[in-house]
Amino acid sequence: MAASRFNNHSDYGIGIGLRIPHYQHILQEKPVVDWFEIISENYMAEGGRPLAVLDQILEQYRVVQHGVSMYFGNSARPNRDHLKKLKRLTKRTKTPWVSDHLCWGSVDGRFTHDLLPMPYTWEAVKTTARNIREVQDYLELPVAVENVSSYAEFHLSEMTEWEFLNEVVEEADCGILLDVNNIYVSSRNHGFDPMDYVNSVPAGRVAQTHIAGHTEFKKYILDTHDHPVIDPVWALYERAIERCGRVATLLEWDDNIPTFDEVHAEALKANRYLPDAIVQEATATHEA
Repeated sequence: MAASRFNNHSDYGIGIGLRIPHYQHILQEKPVVDWFEIISENYMAEGGRPLAVLDQILEQYRVVQHGVSMYFGNSARPNRDHLKKLKRLTKRTKTPWVSDHLCWGSVDGRFTHDLLPMPYTWEAVKTTARNIREVQDYLELPVAVENVSSYAEFHLSEMTEWEFLNEVVEEADCGILLDVNNIYVSSRNHGFDPMDYVNSVPAGRVAQTHIAGHTEFKKYILDTHDHPVIDPVWALYERAIERCGRVATLLEWDDNIPTFDEVHAEALKANRYLPDAIVQEATATHEA
């Protein structure tokens, strides 16, 4: 299911992240791009150059907001000041949906500025779903939660990561931002079959996908967003599209950023896997 209530019935194609090294090229050359994803927190101030650039981008392009500090998995309820600023930005960008990560990251007002893995427990399902529902209701927009890459696990977990994701989105009645690179990274670090994850996700709830590159080290791999997408990750993306249909796709490239044309060309490789998606949409609908 491509267009659904989880992405506000939109059809956004293939996008890339809006990054500072590309500002000048985009504004001067006006390349044809389906859409840009922005990091919400970079544009939540009331003024300044980033917001001025964003306004120029919005004159010609569609933008979707992606956050990094909502911390749905925190035991505390979402911060209202943050939500007010976020909602003000959504009015400006007219983003059809917003996304953030299935993680926790702050305690008692102290922020780690990291996306920390969750304990996969029923108690965490209940708390996380409560927070997502509260954000969704406040913003009056669909929320999609993204699976994170992880490098540690909790012994007290009561289910697999994908079972936890599925329980949370059902309880919160929200969408999924399916990051297939994160699935691959976590599968290598924790020793599970990444296809089991992709095949278990409720296809009808996937609002968007992320693809990216990563870095391999001797004992683990790290989600660095600084390389092209490797073939095993493309294979996961292909399977996700088979199941979910032609959902919005976004290439993340956040370090050692090459030219705009190189990043965009890497993103457009996703087209290799999209034509059959239309045929598969009906199947995905039945599977959901």
